[in-house]
Amino acid sequence: MLKLKTIIVDDEPLALEHLRSMLAEFEGVDVVADCRNGREAVLAVSEMDPELMFLDIQMPGLNGFEVIKALQSDIMPMVIFVTAFNEYAIDAFDLHAVDYVLKPLDPERVSRAVERAIDRANRNQTESHKAPLIGAIGEIAERTSAALPANTAAHKPASESITGKLLVRDSGIVKVIPFDDIDWVDAAGDYMCIHALGETHVIRITLGELMEKLDEKLFVRIHRSTVVNVQRVVSITPLRKGGSLLELSAGETLKVSRNYRESIRNLFR
Repeated sequence: MLKLKTIIVDDEPLALEHLRSMLAEFEGVDVVADCRNGREAVLAVSEMDPELMFLDIQMPGLNGFEVIKALQSDIMPMVIFVTAFNEYAIDAFDLHAVDYVLKPLDPERVSRAVERAIDRANRNQTESHKAPLIGAIGEIAERTSAALPANTAAHKPASESITGKLLVRDSGIVKVIPFDDIDWVDAAGDYMCIHALGETHVIRITLGELMEKLDEKLFVRIHRSTVVNVQRVVSITPLRKGGSLLELSAGETLKVSRNYRESIRNLFR
């Protein structure tokens, strides 16, 4: 029987223990890690390649939504949000087919979520797990801003560019991002997550369009949907099954797939 390698993420130790005990009842789930904050979760996904993650949303520091933005699309596991969010957020999850369980946890609801995850894994779906998650997060941001005055309401993230810079328009503000400030880039369906100087900007631009603007000597693909600024790389750690992990100067860890490891080797020779 297929057993999903699973990590669980919650900043409350009792909540972790309770969820672990519930998941122990399922033969198709193998919990391989407990994470007590978002940064631990990002590292665990990079190192352990889980198929499934139960992710609490409301955590101090890096919250659940920020964990999603920080993870590479190519290694994103299936995600089941664990949340006490109210109705507008749940509607957004339903709209984008994002799975969730509500706190306090109901065993029957957890069981249905696990069964759906196992079914998806058995069907070997190849589409990105990250795209619908980013879509739901964007939908929640829009619904949250609907109550704000018209001149402060958020708009769908858009981008333009001038020579050497990316202009990001969001929430009525235009941010100018020099290409040299970009640490890494991740594609998620119709969205791009631009990671620059500790911030993540979600915008609509294709990876191909962005790559045409970036310096190919500095920006290189390390996965099908991930591009890194090689000037940010401070260490490279080989992995047993091929590929490697890159540690960036900001402390982020990215995975290099076996298909792209030669590109990294060539740059550092």
